[in-house]
Formats: sequence, C-alpha cells, structure tokens
Amino acid sequence: MSNLHLAHLDLLEHEAIHIIREAVAQLPNSAILFSGGKDSLVLATIARKAFAPALPPLPLLHIDTGHNFPETLLFRDAYARDTGYRLLIRTVQSSIDAGRATEESGVNASRNVLQTVTLLDAIAEFRLDCAFGGGRRDEEKARAKERIFSHRDGFGQWDPKNQRPELWNLYNGRKKNDEHFRVFPLSNWTESDIWAYILREKLPLPSLYFSHEREVFTRNGALLSVSPYLPLQPHEQPRHEQIRFRTVGDMTCTGAIRSPAATVAEIATEVAALRQTERGTRSDDRRSETAMEDRKRQGYF
Repeated sequence: MSNLHLAHLDLLEHEAIHIIREAVAQLPNSAILFSGGKDSLVLATIARKAFAPALPPLPLLHIDTGHNFPETLLFRDAYARDTGYRLLIRTVQSSIDAGRATEESGVNASRNVLQTVTLLDAIAEFRLDCAFGGGRRDEEKARAKERIFSHRDGFGQWDPKNQRPELWNLYNGRKKNDEHFRVFPLSNWTESDIWAYILREKLPLPSLYFSHEREVFTRNGALLSVSPYLPLQPHEQPRHEQIRFRTVGDMTCTGAIRSPAATVAEIATEVAALRQTERGTRSDDRRSETAMEDRKRQGYF
C-alpha cells in the first residue's frame, strides 16, 4: 500500500476514535453492536485503541437470530474471550417465545427483520444511551442518509427528515430519558478502506470471508448457502461451488459471491474491481425499493 493510502487510513482511524470518545463522553451507558462481521470487528478494534491501555468501558451486544452461520458464532465467542470484552447476547428466539415477535412463514421467510424487536428490548433492558454500529454510508442508500449521531425517539424509530446538523465535527447527543442514539464511527469508510485496515492491522476474521467450497443454490438471484433454515423448492438444485461471503448476517438472506480470493490481500484487490455493493448480495434488501429505510424507521440497525 502507498504512503498516501496509509495516511488516509490513519485519518479515518483518528476520526473514528474521536467519534467514539465524544459519544461515550456524552452518552456513557453505551454498547457496541457486534455481529462478528468485518465492520463490527474494525469498530471494536478501534474502540480498544480509543481507551487503551484500559479496556473499553462498553460491552459487545449481539442480537442472535438463531439462524446465524456457525463460523460467525465461533468467531464471536473467541474474539470476546481473547480481547476481554464483555459479551451480551440476546436472541430472536426469546422474543418469539415471549410473543414479542412473530415468526415469518413462506418460502422467503427470514428472522432478519425480527432483530429489531430484540434489539429495542435489549436497549431498554440495559438502559443504553447509545448503541455503536459499524454501518457505512457506501453500503446502501438509506444508510447514506443517516448522520453519525443518529437520534432515535422513545420508540427506537429513526426519522430521516428530523436529523441534527453535524458541522465542524460537532455532535449533539442531547436526548430525553426514553430516547437513545445509534452512533456510526465508520460512516465515512468504504468497503475497500475496511479491507485495507484489516490487512494493515492483521485482524482475525471468520472463515466465511475467504474462498471455500460450499453447497449453495440460487433463489431470487441470490446465491444462498444450503441450511436447515431454508427448505429447497422442487426446482432449486444444490451444487458445490467455490464461494465466499462479503457479509455474514442471517443465513436465510445472506448471499455469497463466486470467488477464488483466499487471503485478505486478494480480497482487497477483488473488492476494488467489484461493481456491486456488498449489500447487493442480501436478499432481504430486495423485498422493496425502500426495504432498508423502512426497517431503519422501525428501529433496525
């Protein structure tokens, strides 16, 4: 990597550290939303730098759909154990059992949208002022609208027409007792920046990100992994392919790409040439033109 790009990564890292420190100063009861994916990993890594040599004064919070990739869950547990982070886990299944959420039915049923209920309940349970997320503006058009300090009302909802200005890197964390913020320190990063940072910092990753052979099938244009949560239709034929994942969400909606990239350096090179956003592989974002924004209005990540 060139010295220019290294300087670019340093600037992004310093901005993220400033945002994290500012958020914790204004909103002390905070947590990092941690999926075990690359963005939340980079966020957790930078949070450790922000408060070094002390441990970060905030836990990791994972909302487990019950349909996550086993590789992701193994990585999540190992990362928390190795870094000393306190790991909080709340499950969608518990929300379903309590009657707080209703399982979807049908061919394209997914628990991904049900995470909203579990997340809002966890925020209320832990009385969080702030939930840090690894969202980036280049991921999806709804996320491109969102401020770094994203205000959520007493119902956990986001109003894109009622956002606060963020001039000169000044952030307004004022809120009422029942409100909270989602804060996105990686807003100005791109997918290429994330991979360049992972390469520079030599960060560990779930094996799903690297090329491997897997049994997959195609549904609605997405290349999905064969799993117990996705009954195959008569016309859907599973086959083994060399693939990797650009995101590591719920198995029912996270699509793969065909790829030979087996190292971080190869992935970084591959990403630079791709013409589809990483969320272009997510079938849940194809439910409507405004699928992500509709979910965010209701309290989604």
